[in-house]
Amino acid sequence: MSETSTDVGHDTGQHEIGLTPVKPTASELLIVTGMSGAGRSTAANALEDHGWYVVENLPPQLLSTLSELVQHASERIPKLAVVMDVRSKALFADIREALAQLSASGTEYRVLFLDASDDVLIRRFEQGRRPHPLQGGGRISDGIAAERALLTELRDHATLVLDTSDFNVHGLATAITELFSEKGPVTLRLNVMSFGFKYGLPADANYVADVRFLPNPHWVPQLRPHTGLDPDVRDYVLVANGAQEFVERYVHALEPVLAGYRRENKHYATIAVGCTGGKHRSVAVAEELSKRLAQQPRVTVTTSHRDLGRE
Repeated sequence: MSETSTDVGHDTGQHEIGLTPVKPTASELLIVTGMSGAGRSTAANALEDHGWYVVENLPPQLLSTLSELVQHASERIPKLAVVMDVRSKALFADIREALAQLSASGTEYRVLFLDASDDVLIRRFEQGRRPHPLQGGGRISDGIAAERALLTELRDHATLVLDTSDFNVHGLATAITELFSEKGPVTLRLNVMSFGFKYGLPADANYVADVRFLPNPHWVPQLRPHTGLDPDVRDYVLVANGAQEFVERYVHALEPVLAGYRRENKHYATIAVGCTGGKHRSVAVAEELSKRLAQQPRVTVTTSHRDLGRE
């Protein structure tokens, strides 16, 4: 995995207001899946370190049966994580039916989907000198394309999509620990991420805000070398016409969304704030949004700056 960690879960500042961990009345069921090479084994090890009973490579057909067994032993196995991959395409094709059976039985579950960019996945397979499980006689990229097609629907319906492109193994383990700690995840965790549009949209963003309408400190010589974390740049951005109004209205618009996430048992969301290069405006606004969102009930907010430091 890569040697830097600057994406989801990498904290440059953390604000906690009114944390209320969810205390399950029955066993928690977490399904861990995603792209091969995206870090399922690392996630499984981190969960196991924090008290989860982890079952790896379970065929989807056995998911309902295992869940029933665990429910009967909820005191002994309060937290179950099931790791599933696509080494058997025929078996994995039944995942939709397996999840439908869980829902029909009243079993509450969450799906953690681990993803990464194609370039990162290719590099990880090449470094490990291992073939992709679906590449057959083709290239690694062929296997990745086949896997993406197979997992598209599951990714779209996942409770949490975690992009591990910029994580090393330690960064991913830390992110898993923050999300699924010993006490269980907080009701809602938000990651407010700044980024630069010229470097591409964040793959795992639930909401994207464009703050390129604000004056750009890049064109102010004394501010250009600094970042949105510096007071002079922050003040320049936030006192600009429309800046405070944007922040206030954006937080207000998100309030029913956050309430809906809590009702639907969604525990994580990424709000991306973009400017041209991800150095000035998006950083300052992301920091301000984090402060405002942290005042919402039962919310933990982390702030990350994806492109800070790039030229």
